[in-house]
Amino acid sequence: MLPGSIQISGETLSSAEIRDICESLRENSVRLLSLRGCQLSDRDFGRICRGVAESHSLAQLNLNLGIVSNINRVKQLAEALKTNRSVQSLFLYLCSLHGSPLTDAGLALLNPALSIHPSLVALDLGDCMLGDEGINLICGLLPPDGAKSGLKELTLSANPGVTAKGWGRLAIAVAHSSQVRVLNLDYNPLGDQVAGMLAVAVASSRTLEVLDLEGTGLTDQSAQTLLDMVENYPTALRTLILAENSISPELQQQISDLLSEGEEEEENEAQEVTAREKNPWICQSNPSSQMVLVTSGLGENLLAETEM
Repeated sequence: MLPGSIQISGETLSSAEIRDICESLRENSVRLLSLRGCQLSDRDFGRICRGVAESHSLAQLNLNLGIVSNINRVKQLAEALKTNRSVQSLFLYLCSLHGSPLTDAGLALLNPALSIHPSLVALDLGDCMLGDEGINLICGLLPPDGAKSGLKELTLSANPGVTAKGWGRLAIAVAHSSQVRVLNLDYNPLGDQVAGMLAVAVASSRTLEVLDLEGTGLTDQSAQTLLDMVENYPTALRTLILAENSISPELQQQISDLLSEGEEEEENEAQEVTAREKNPWICQSNPSSQMVLVTSGLGENLLAETEM
């Protein structure tokens, strides 16, 4: 039987329900476990963590909206993640400790487990009231080119305690990461200065495809910088979200049009590659050149022309 999902929101979980969830985890019949805003005892949370540790099928773990509600639970989750090898996506949005956000201290307890986890590729720490120290820890999950595997999707929405220095550190890590594809920074007071740093990071990154800057205090100054970046530098960026900022509709449309053009060019190149794969004897318009198809380990195709 293929692994399924358990998704429960806003309920008070009984011991019997916890037992059933733990059995499913141990039997490797759960791929997604989501307990959003649920109420459960510390003892039952510990049982869930032991089930997570033993599971080989669990790929997505969602403990949003206050499930990880005290330091002891953070420690239990960290221990579970040290043993677990299957979780790919971890969502801890609005993680609270005694009614207060997770903060850098809570993340410091989780970080050793996160940094050595072999499968983790997506992390959501939105609204966890992180600061610059927390960002420094997260940057360690975005290793530079060729160092080791790291995050492909990172969400840091609504963490207003991070300063420009912290965001600058993150921008450097993103610029040098060979894996991160999605970065969600919506509803942080970034402003034009940080947007400029992020534009440089996007221009340097070979993998970043989605950047969410909704509601981040940007103006036309930021938009012009981002427009110049999209217009003049080849990037992997395909989606840039700029809603709820003080940016003119005209500038937003110009950026959107340029990104759409990039997508169309990639589609045309992909179609050309497919045609050549189906018929390798297609004549070249230039008889002195040869088209060479290079395929990367990620399965992305690059069509390069080399003079013979």
